[in-house]
Amino acid sequence: MATLREVACGGSAKVMRISAQGPMRKRIMDMGITKGCTVIVRKVAPLGDPMEVCVRGYELSLRKSEAEAIEVE
Repeated sequence: MATLREVACGGSAKVMRISAQGPMRKRIMDMGITKGCTVIVRKVAPLGDPMEVCVRGYELSLRKSEAEAIEVE
């Protein structure tokens, strides 16, 4: 299964699972990224960290490690 980190700039994906545990999992879910929601990748920094995504109508930035913990289809 692909991760959010692998989605190209301008692409969108549906969240299937959050593989992070503990505080990182809670932080990701508190930002509104939950199973079944659609995430659109808006921008990616030149070195890939951070990346800007649109979730539930608002923009947020994710670290590479957070994006790798979000499995999408």
